[in-house]
Amino acid sequence: MNDLPVILGPMAGVTDLNARLLALEQGASFCVTEMLSAKGYLYAPRDARATVSLTRRDPRETRLGLQLFGREPDLIARAAAKLSDKGFAFIDLNMGCPAPKITGNGEGSALMREPELAQAIAAAAVRATPLPVTVKIRAGWDSVTAPDLARRLEDAGVRAIAVHARTRMQFYSGKADWSVIRAVKRAVSLPVVGNGDIVDGESAARMLGETGCDGLMVARAAQGNPWIFAQIHAHLRGEPWSAPSLEERVRTALRHLDMQIALEGEEHAVREMRKHIAWYVSGLPGSARLREKINTLPRAQQVRDCLQEYAARF
Repeated sequence: MNDLPVILGPMAGVTDLNARLLALEQGASFCVTEMLSAKGYLYAPRDARATVSLTRRDPRETRLGLQLFGREPDLIARAAAKLSDKGFAFIDLNMGCPAPKITGNGEGSALMREPELAQAIAAAAVRATPLPVTVKIRAGWDSVTAPDLARRLEDAGVRAIAVHARTRMQFYSGKADWSVIRAVKRAVSLPVVGNGDIVDGESAARMLGETGCDGLMVARAAQGNPWIFAQIHAHLRGEPWSAPSLEERVRTALRHLDMQIALEGEEHAVREMRKHIAWYVSGLPGSARLREKINTLPRAQQVRDCLQEYAARF
């Protein structure tokens, strides 16, 4: 149980390099980058801000997967081949994103409706790269088709499958149907990673017990909460764990801000950190008013002063 992978799932606009490093410090076993368009990577200038940001990797990230999305097998293969020597541990294919701007192009979870094409994409990636290829899928588009697609992906040569146990039409609403993860686990001999409604150590243990999955993936519950990885590991080991104090949350938010400034510069970092700070203080006393004020502050020192005053007050 100590070696069970607990993975930080990819989230566009969230799991950049600094968010991943903070999760790794708290015990995340693997991380996956924000999704990168295969077509965009191949045709955008190499120094384009998005390309640089999405392919950036810290030397400490020895278990980092690069997530690609697209619907053209040839483009996926070419991008996977070009990215194979960039220090990533594996290539992950996104077949689960529900965003309309992605599915509208037949990408992401729209591929759940085209299992033959999904299989061809996976097979092309496997042939193109010496790295292990993994895939993240959903339960289906509007009904459960994940077990059938998982069998196709196994035939294509992928090495592991992560299953978000909601359909695309659910987006992130309602309850994740963990029986889908169990069905996928029974359908294939590959490692299966369970995703959906893991919010703490107890829910992580329940998912393991109910599905028999080989690993856990945490996404939204890790927003502003890198400590969830330490919490899950402690719970699975039967060890005590204490939630971070208000002071620790604020201290980590301040450190995250400084890390972001070093990475992206002050102006971009201050804007980017507004959502992260909101997550760090979510549920704490006075957090709503703090968020409102932070969202109006243009300078990093103003943000620091505001957070320090908040911590001192409460």
